[in-house]
Amino acid sequence: MNIGICLNRNDFMYDIHSLVKSFFPDDEVSIYTEEDEKRCAEHRDLLFEIEIPEYTDRKTAKNSLKKELYNLLSDYTGRKLPWGMLSGIRPVKIPMKLLGEGAGDREILSYLQEDYFVSPRRAELALQVAVNERDVLAGVPLDEKSWSLYIHVPFCPSICLYCTFSSSPIGVWASRADEYVDAVIREMEERKELMLAEGRSAAPVTVYIGGGTPTTLTEDQLDRLLSAAESIWDLSHCLEYTVEAGRPDSLSPGKLAVLKKHGVTRISVNPQTMNDDTLALIGRGHTAADVSRAYAMAREAGFDNINMDMILGLPGEEESHVRNTLRILKDMKPDSLTVHSLAVKRASRLRRTIREDREADRNADYGNYGGLVFENSESLMDLAAEAASEMQMRPYYLYRQKNMRGNLENTGFSVKGRECLYNILIMEELQSIFAFGAGASTKYVYADGRIERTVSPKDVKTYLERRK
Repeated sequence: MNIGICLNRNDFMYDIHSLVKSFFPDDEVSIYTEEDEKRCAEHRDLLFEIEIPEYTDRKTAKNSLKKELYNLLSDYTGRKLPWGMLSGIRPVKIPMKLLGEGAGDREILSYLQEDYFVSPRRAELALQVAVNERDVLAGVPLDEKSWSLYIHVPFCPSICLYCTFSSSPIGVWASRADEYVDAVIREMEERKELMLAEGRSAAPVTVYIGGGTPTTLTEDQLDRLLSAAESIWDLSHCLEYTVEAGRPDSLSPGKLAVLKKHGVTRISVNPQTMNDDTLALIGRGHTAADVSRAYAMAREAGFDNINMDMILGLPGEEESHVRNTLRILKDMKPDSLTVHSLAVKRASRLRRTIREDREADRNADYGNYGGLVFENSESLMDLAAEAASEMQMRPYYLYRQKNMRGNLENTGFSVKGRECLYNILIMEELQSIFAFGAGASTKYVYADGRIERTVSPKDVKTYLERRK
């Protein structure tokens, strides 16, 4: 369905578009102004005309407009969204701010439910995460000069159907992977001089090497990259050192030995699901048994902080599939579990395939893929939360994305003391992140609340050419 929104002025266009998409995630939503009267009039499927009045306080006006629009859309669809009219990435910032101002739990829950229409269960989750974040952050340096290090490795064994990360199949770039490692090392060396000139130390609070899948690099390439990081930066006071090893088909005893040698304290071994049919459908290229073997290998190598990711809402998965994955993961006993709600993003192969199916058959359901439905719900997310609780885990960070199935969230659960500090720092924007590699985004966080970003080219070829 094509949905049009006709505004009398350009204000709040992003917020309005995001809220409408929350109710209609699988439909095309376009915004017009009265100046584009012809396109407004010609919109065929569904048109909302919204009058934005004159205002003096932008924030108050925006929230008032979003409340009216939410109620209009809720009445029209007969639905209430789990996160109400909140459409941003970081809903936990609201209870975090209120906690800092001395508000009590009941006051915070009431504010989320009455002012933003957040469901009672989601409001409680946001508050739990905020309280646990404050606990984890106690004693962590958060002054303007403190920072964390991120290194991006944009290669994977294969690209998953739903993926929109800056990543390419390693088979395409294997012959230039050494060149890529060289380029990242040069970038770190050059940036270090600028950072020292700015008065920053060479000592990051945390280190996170992500992707892609960093462990698609060879043992020698991994060793060279981590050795350079140790040489360039002072990691002696680093509170946490994470390397994503998410694809079990990228791991080997030799690579795990390299990570252990360089003092990596936390890794991820991510199944996404423990159902083989789904793994094949989404292009993971491995089986559930491969996940179990990789996890056991990591434990044997001495890693005592292992995260596992799972995704709810994968094509064709129902409650029985989710229960099966959770049952197996509970037996494996990871130290943390990150539960994602599938987001069908515009740039993913999944979204393109859906669009092609729809164009071939105008009667096709935009939310189906090969007849398989993407389903997620509060009850499934709560089922995962219950399983995490049974594993003695608590929710410690949370974020949201556009086009998430069920309008839900991604939540990290962890055994106390095994939380990922970097995840909290980047999500709550509490500290500058200096990022290196193709597609990496450096984020400057200033004491006055300003946030500035610089992004490296996503295309590996372009990045390599610029780093020569």
